[in-house]
Formats: sequence, structure tokens, C-alpha cells
Amino acid sequence: MVFANSGIEMIIADQSLIQHVMNKHGFVLGGHWDYERVTYDLKYELEEGIYYLRIPGYAVEGDVGARDAKLQMMDPYLGKHYYPTGVEYGEDEYFSDKLVEHCKRTITKVYNDIVAIQK
Repeated sequence: MVFANSGIEMIIADQSLIQHVMNKHGFVLGGHWDYERVTYDLKYELEEGIYYLRIPGYAVEGDVGARDAKLQMMDPYLGKHYYPTGVEYGEDEYFSDKLVEHCKRTITKVYNDIVAIQK
């Protein structure tokens, strides 16, 4: 499930600022990063299974590994983890209304915090 037009996709900011805000909201820099791309993950362990809210980005300047990048953020998305295959994001996945609403609120808080710090 993609959360399009959340505003996050319009953010370009220093990696350190984004990292600070993501940590504040419980996101971790996932194992899906390289010198040009990042993925921040928020894990949900629910009775129905394990889910990940992911907010990706890519370096428009600098180097992610050196922690001196300026990041262009992208649309957040939600997926369900299946062992041993990994996370699935397809349209046939079920996401409870409560989970989706929590994700939307979290995305809004992340967006608002980054925008406030940039001012």
C-alpha cells in the first residue's frame, strides 16, 4: 500500500536532519541502503502479523554511507512480512483500518517535524 501525496515526497533535506526525525518517531535505517538510497522502517508487531511502514529516499547530493547526503524523500509504503519470503506490498494484502490510520498519522508527524526544523 502506497501513501501517495503525503507531502514527504516533496522533502529534500540533510540526511542528519531526516535521521534525527526518523529516530524520534521510532524508524530505523533499514538494511536497504547503499551510497545513494535509504529506507527508514517502522515495524509493527500485531496479532495479525508483522508489518513495516517504509519511507524511502535517495541522495541528490553527497554520500549516504559517509552520512553527508542531502536526501530526496519518496512516497511511504506499507507491507506485510511473510517468513521466509519477506515483505509483500501487493494490492491483495489486507491492512486494518486502525493500522492504516496510525501510519497516516505517523507520516504526517514526520512530515511536520522535518518542515518545522527546516524553517
